[in-house]
Amino acid sequence: LVRKKHVLSRLHDALAWQALPVVQLLALDERVCVHLIGMLFGMLHTVEDSSALDLVAEVLVRLLVELKSELYLHCILNESQKELCKASSMRGSLPTFTVLGKLADAIPGFADILVVEHSNLVDHLLMGLMYPNEAIKAAVCYLYGKLYSSSVGTERLSAHFEERLCGLFLNTLGCAQTKELQVNCLGLLKELLRSDHFVSILMNNSKTEEEPENSDILEGEYPLPLVLKKLLLTRDELLQAASSHCVAAVLVHSPSRYAPAFIHADVPEFLFECLSCNSEILIWSVYCCLLLLTEERLFFSKCHTVYGIEALMRSLQDVLQLNNVELHKQGLLLFTEILKRQPVEIKLFTNRGVCIEAIDILMETVNCPVLEVVVEAVRAVAAFLRKDHLSSPPVPYEELQKLLETVLKRCADLSPPQSSKMSQSHPANRNLSRVPQRQAHVLLNTLESFRNACRLAVEFQSDPMAQENAFTAPNSESKDTLSNFSEFLLRICDSLCIPMVMNYLERAVSPAVMEVFISSLNTLFTVVPKMRNKFSQKLASSSFIRLTLELKATFCSVQRNPALNQVCSSFLCNLCLCLYSATEKEKTSSQEGKFEEADKGLHLMSELLQKCLPQLNYTIAESLLLLAETPEPFSLDQSLYSHQHCFILLLYFGYTFGDRFVPEAELFLAIRSFLLSAEDHGDCPPPHILRAAIYLLAVCHDKGKALDMRSLCTIRRILDNLPDLSLVYVHCPLLLKFFLHCTELMGRFGHQVLQLWFSWGDCKQSETEEAGIGVSDQLNSAASLLPILKSNSSILLILL
Repeated sequence: LVRKKHVLSRLHDALAWQALPVVQLLALDERVCVHLIGMLFGMLHTVEDSSALDLVAEVLVRLLVELKSELYLHCILNESQKELCKASSMRGSLPTFTVLGKLADAIPGFADILVVEHSNLVDHLLMGLMYPNEAIKAAVCYLYGKLYSSSVGTERLSAHFEERLCGLFLNTLGCAQTKELQVNCLGLLKELLRSDHFVSILMNNSKTEEEPENSDILEGEYPLPLVLKKLLLTRDELLQAASSHCVAAVLVHSPSRYAPAFIHADVPEFLFECLSCNSEILIWSVYCCLLLLTEERLFFSKCHTVYGIEALMRSLQDVLQLNNVELHKQGLLLFTEILKRQPVEIKLFTNRGVCIEAIDILMETVNCPVLEVVVEAVRAVAAFLRKDHLSSPPVPYEELQKLLETVLKRCADLSPPQSSKMSQSHPANRNLSRVPQRQAHVLLNTLESFRNACRLAVEFQSDPMAQENAFTAPNSESKDTLSNFSEFLLRICDSLCIPMVMNYLERAVSPAVMEVFISSLNTLFTVVPKMRNKFSQKLASSSFIRLTLELKATFCSVQRNPALNQVCSSFLCNLCLCLYSATEKEKTSSQEGKFEEADKGLHLMSELLQKCLPQLNYTIAESLLLLAETPEPFSLDQSLYSHQHCFILLLYFGYTFGDRFVPEAELFLAIRSFLLSAEDHGDCPPPHILRAAIYLLAVCHDKGKALDMRSLCTIRRILDNLPDLSLVYVHCPLLLKFFLHCTELMGRFGHQVLQLWFSWGDCKQSETEEAGIGVSDQLNSAASLLPILKSNSSILLILL
């Protein structure tokens, strides 16, 4: 034995270091090679020393690898067939199976040759798998794994697996005691799970608790979900990782088809338990499994997420201490999907403490220096801001404010001037070519977070339990209230959200980003009702009417981006109605009995805006042409008039608050043409439209040409048909100047206009006197009137 081991060792060294001369020498005579291979193969079954056996097997494999001839592969396969056939029991077959497995691993085409030309050997593999020796079973499973790893083997052995191997293999895996057998079985299973056909066979062969029929036939079989669950229960992290990987490999084929079997077997419960480990590979595998399970509603209805959410959050806290960006991203992705898909009727966070812990984790991940992680973190924040996630009283409004402020500030820090300050030395930040795209994703998800927070505030308005912290001490004021949270949303929108989006618009415009942004602004109208008018006036004075119209013209023409079009139209409608309500409130306060008319005008305006705004997707130039367009004679189609009226209202509110997004000279001509066309067709615009048109004429009068006699006569006839001039009156020096500058209008309407001017001024004076001010308003009113009086002395006759 010593001499044999010495010779084998020298031959091994020669093949390792001087393979070419040895092979050339042996190749001179095939009979020598065949004899040597036969001798080595024979020694596998005569030598009992384990170290010598290992050496024989290694030399034999290396020799066949170096010879590179199918002839010798057939030789070893024939010898194997003979040995397995003549053996009285499977006890001595272990060396044969071991060598065949090593050859299949070392020589690429060996498995195909075995399956195609020596298929009889496969029957011996089945016998080896049934033999009560786990070492033999492990060798057989390893060889099977190599056979099924090739496309030829998968095709040729498909029926063999379905008819003979599947049940036997599941029993072998379920009863395996040694780690070697368990690992080799899992290796074979991994290869099988690449095929949808084999997955279907394995899962159909698996008896679950939900399928008790034919239990007598399936008695003793091991369903795959239960087998994998058994491996998850071991304390061996390698086996747990392999098991969870196999679960994921099954689910990836069809989560809806296969997830119920694993859920009924309570596999998710043990996956969540595995998250307490220290193995990054195992945690990654578990994250992948759970992520696939979230696609099945049963995963949530069985309350696995409710019981597992704390384990997931503890895992995220631990993972964030590791330098593994991919693991951070995968964990956050899982957290996000659970937050998004959790049914409303099943509360995920059962107490306030868990909810606050989730907020702390989100804040930590949002502040991560790696941009890829920030993208996932902000997505998680957007999914977290849902009423059912936060409805456990008391609602943690202060923590939510901190979270939102953190998200918005982090997003603002990622604008181009600041983004260069990010840690580019971090491995995850080296691929800077995708940074702008990721920044856009962060912005979009940040805006979604803000919009969800606004919706949250609106939803909580109808919930008495959510108004304030019920556990506040007596006689003490709590900051943890819905009112404070709502006012915070308005403040942070003004200080962070709007400037951030405006900065983004200087570089690029995304329909998705703008849809979420405009939707957020639209929701804010109802967040703090008492601030609605001030909010709408600030938006109008900041050119948001112009911005929204430009968005519609750029992205919504020809029925593109219907969601953006709907959001923009709704926003413009609400903005205009709020502005109208604010101006009518001022007007009706000075004129008793006008509230009913104001409500009627508001209703008519609302109907007009809701009907026409979705179709008003024109550029400014196109809109001016539309305004000057004359309808066909005898046409019954009112859509042109409606669109003209709608655009005039938008211009009116824009100009009222300083947003002059149309050149005055062009607008003056377009309004003039509109009034002439309306009068020619006998169509008198409603008072609120006429008021807007007259105001726009007055504002643009100095920039345009003087009105000709026809235009003045048209305006006079239209105004004569009104029951009361106050219906079109706007308290504006330019409007006063317009009426008093044109002799034709001054003679007919000058007296009424001056009456309205002074009556509105008297009302404002009484209001300001009550507020402790008043002198300055009187002086301002007089200062506006004096230049007009100086320009036309005949106005004094009217005053007298």
